[in-house]
Amino acid sequence: MATAQAWIEGARLRTLPASAAPVLLGTGIAAGLGKMDPGLALGCLAVALLLQIGVNFSNDYSDGIRGTDEYRVGPPRLVGSGENPRKVLAVALSCFALASIAGLGVAIISQSWWLLGAGVAAVAAAWCYTGGKHPYGYAGIGLSELLVFVFFGLLAVQGTLWVQAQVLPWQSWALASGLGLLSCALLMVNNLRDIPTDRKSGKVTLAVRLGDAWSRRIYRLFIYIALLLSLTVLFVPWPEIFPGGFIQWTSGFVVQLVLWLGALLTMRPVRTHQTGKALIVALRNTGFLTLAYGALLGLLFALL
Repeated sequence: MATAQAWIEGARLRTLPASAAPVLLGTGIAAGLGKMDPGLALGCLAVALLLQIGVNFSNDYSDGIRGTDEYRVGPPRLVGSGENPRKVLAVALSCFALASIAGLGVAIISQSWWLLGAGVAAVAAAWCYTGGKHPYGYAGIGLSELLVFVFFGLLAVQGTLWVQAQVLPWQSWALASGLGLLSCALLMVNNLRDIPTDRKSGKVTLAVRLGDAWSRRIYRLFIYIALLLSLTVLFVPWPEIFPGGFIQWTSGFVVQLVLWLGALLTMRPVRTHQTGKALIVALRNTGFLTLAYGALLGLLFALL
């Protein structure tokens, strides 16, 4: 039987900051528009965190019963370490159920009924990533990255913004796209680290398909495009939320400086061709960069 610490490790709490980032960004934009709703924001945060934890346990279960975690570089998995797979599956499904309940509450309160369909799609995508007979996470065609971009970028940011403000300005699409690309970078560096072990296990991720060199290039490309999209805050007029002025321009410049410097440090292990456990640091820092992107831009809109 796994210990409490093993279950905490299984939840992979280090993935949660990146999951919170879209909610922080969407809520920050809503606050800048004067339409922030703390209750709905917390509901969106609950959905995001519960879905992520559910995905983590679902992956643990699916990979564990297939026996594909034997060569794993990162922390040990629950099923791979001998925990009852049914218990892990039950926890994963419970997280998905709680996320669905929270999402239903958000949809009812905001009268945003389209979220019900989006929620069903999100849960299905979370399960089918590594679950089922034909998991798309191991198809090696980029579908994982595409769905991460949609659900952890566009839908998470814009859904959070919509339920509070009932508007979706085009600038928010640009920033949501940037956050989605950072989520893709997070997935890419995780799979880059696992290329040698995934090949042994028969997992065909996009990183395995592309190979080490191209995976490193695309990881950096995701981050650079995300940062360029964030520059819309400074160089594209958005009078409703960012009319300009010395304080806003200075604050915006500082945020950009922090993000760009953080990105350069984050990409260093990938750029210098480090491998194995060294990439765990890059994975962790990419998560922090994603959180900083959502939190700092959100605060910029909310407080100025």
